Amino acid sequence: MRAATYHDRRDIRVEDVERGTVGAGEVRVDVDACGICGSDLHEYTAGPIFVPADEPHPVSGETAPIRMGHEFSGLVSEVGDGVTTLREGDAVAINPILCCGECRQCRSGNYHICDSIGFLGLSGGNGGFAESVVVDAEQAVPLGDDVPVEYGALVEPLSVALHAVRRSGLQAGDAVAVFGSGPIGLAVIQCARAAGAGTIFVSEPRDARRERAADCGADELIDPSATDAVEYVRSHTDGGVDVAFEVAGVEASFNDAVESTVPGGRTTVVSIWEEEVSTHLNNLVLGERTLTGTLAYLGGPRSDEEYGMVIEMLGDGRLDPEPFVTGRIGLESLVEEGFDRLVDPESDHVKILVRPND
Repeated sequence: MRAATYHDRRDIRVEDVERGTVGAGEVRVDVDACGICGSDLHEYTAGPIFVPADEPHPVSGETAPIRMGHEFSGLVSEVGDGVTTLREGDAVAINPILCCGECRQCRSGNYHICDSIGFLGLSGGNGGFAESVVVDAEQAVPLGDDVPVEYGALVEPLSVALHAVRRSGLQAGDAVAVFGSGPIGLAVIQCARAAGAGTIFVSEPRDARRERAADCGADELIDPSATDAVEYVRSHTDGGVDVAFEVAGVEASFNDAVESTVPGGRTTVVSIWEEEVSTHLNNLVLGERTLTGTLAYLGGPRSDEEYGMVIEMLGDGRLDPEPFVTGRIGLESLVEEGFDRLVDPESDHVKILVRPND
């Protein structure tokens, strides 16, 4: 079958690979859609980061080349021995977390921050830029009847946002600032709105992305290239927001996020970083502000918990998938019409879905 494999920085190839067999406790999923994620783009332009290059990943046992794609959904087409929770034809979203199951974090149920954390499609295993994948049955979370299969590919990024909002301690009525409105930023806006946020400010330099932020529920839109975002937020609130989210991954947005919060406020960092940042810690200390990191979503035996919440919210309309998808392409066009378009600084694309079986 055809699949996309990561070999090195700016070297992703669509090539023939073995389909693999379905073992006990596993299922085969024919991929309907797989999103190109910001993490994929980091690997393409600056990696390998999550992709194991020199030493095998401790869970997958693999090194590059690996099959890419970790935001994906599809239909179960084969069920292995011992699987009783799924059957052929079920629509599922895949939770791609790889964990050892043995470290202190795994023993505590925090599989998503396992000492050996990895992700299908980044750290090894069967990635979703492929015609089909074989995964552990616990990683295949049923979509039910109310969520179109294609939109199952958005469950992963929406779960990142849901987990971030839960980590932030956001309370109903809190004023919120989101710095960056790419796919995860847009997802954070929707999840914050669903959690009962008050006024939501969004700082984003790209016009098209600010417009999509409004579609996702943002109240105040700021172009940081033309307006001092911190001063704008402070002047339109009682001295700052209660909660800020950093979702751009650049030093200026990190510092703006922290400084936009009221004393005692909370900043949650969602971005994956390519470089170190410089900051003045007095911005935290003197205002007793809190800085929190967030990674992914619950996984392992808990794969269906936050995924299940997102699926329910997609099904009842609390989350809207429409503002996210700006393109659909075939697998053979992955690099030219997918990765290269998304890394173009002039691109207005948000989320491009790859349809391997179209």
